[in-house]
Amino acid sequence: MTVEAPPRGPTPQSGVGGVVESWRRLRRMRYFGLIAGALTIGLAALIPVTAFGSTSKELDVAIYAVTYVMFALGLNIVVGFAGLLDLGYVAFYATGAYTVGWFASDHFSAVNGGQAVNFGAETFLTQGIHLNFLLIVLIAMVISAIAGAIIGFPTLRLRGDYIAIVTLAFGEIATVLARNGADIKIGEYALTGGPTAIAPIDQLKLPFLTAFDSATDIRPYYLVGLGMAVIMLLVSFALRESRLGRAWIAIREDEVAAASMGVPTVRTKLLSYATGAAMGGAAGAFLGFYVPAIGANQFQFFFSILILSMVILGGLGSIWGVVAGAISLAVIDRYLLRETLKPVPEKLGLDFSTTEIQFGVYGFLLVIMMVLRPEGLFPERRRKVEMTQGEGTDETVFEASA
Repeated sequence: MTVEAPPRGPTPQSGVGGVVESWRRLRRMRYFGLIAGALTIGLAALIPVTAFGSTSKELDVAIYAVTYVMFALGLNIVVGFAGLLDLGYVAFYATGAYTVGWFASDHFSAVNGGQAVNFGAETFLTQGIHLNFLLIVLIAMVISAIAGAIIGFPTLRLRGDYIAIVTLAFGEIATVLARNGADIKIGEYALTGGPTAIAPIDQLKLPFLTAFDSATDIRPYYLVGLGMAVIMLLVSFALRESRLGRAWIAIREDEVAAASMGVPTVRTKLLSYATGAAMGGAAGAFLGFYVPAIGANQFQFFFSILILSMVILGGLGSIWGVVAGAISLAVIDRYLLRETLKPVPEKLGLDFSTTEIQFGVYGFLLVIMMVLRPEGLFPERRRKVEMTQGEGTDETVFEASA
């Protein structure tokens, strides 16, 4: 009687297990990430433009979603890569937006004897300074990077809650400056409009193209925002794999060990704050062109918490996770709470609006995430191992020594 030997290697699975195994095998393919990323970006470019109307609410939400992705990617460099904390990220949104207000409106309306200063861009207003969109984004990134380094400098020797307090203070300073900027004079010109918003803002215009018209078609704004988000996505991947990115991760894991191995902690931390701030300033400049006016009420502490929630929800340090977290909270913030769920409290006989309980909703979501999936929606591989298997914690050392 012959007995057949059992087949070598793993036996094929069926059902859910087979699907999971096939997915894991697919992810191990050499160019899987590149192909999946290209398909995702292609769908993101086609679906909103073709499926939504030229001025629809859904397309407006999509524009805010790609803008929040830019903000979240910038904050992820500080919080996710370098392991620092920044509760004043709204300052860079304000910096980018007010750069647009200064250089794309009639805010400085008496410059050069009442004549408009035009640097190669079409003059939409008869007075003021009117620069091209790309030049304004560059200026916003430079100003924001300097502001980020200034904010980061006092935190170099601080840790934990102390960093949170200092960055929170700088965020509040930016809010107060925006609110009281009308009383701060540069010569005869006010720094900001204060309670009165700076308006109107020039329409976004790219070189060799006609100016956009947000009143009739906002699809070009979405495509520009998506293009900027893709560039920041590629920059994030490149930074993570660079020598600087590895230095950020080393500081996040163990600052003392990183310093002993020759990592210049002061310069590395300042570069993380400056880089994240520059990306936030670029996103703020784009949003400054999209909104009809730039007022002080836009720059509240709530915005910093919103962007930080996106990073935590997606997964600290995970680039694709941060993108998913930003899109998820953008839909909740701009569509569900403001549109879909808005009449629910009134139908239940409650006297409040869904926008008034935003903090409660985001807090509830974060609590659920901390209980069910503390590593985030799409965690970084290293952090997932730490959170799920306990590697790098005292519990692991204790079990090994026992």
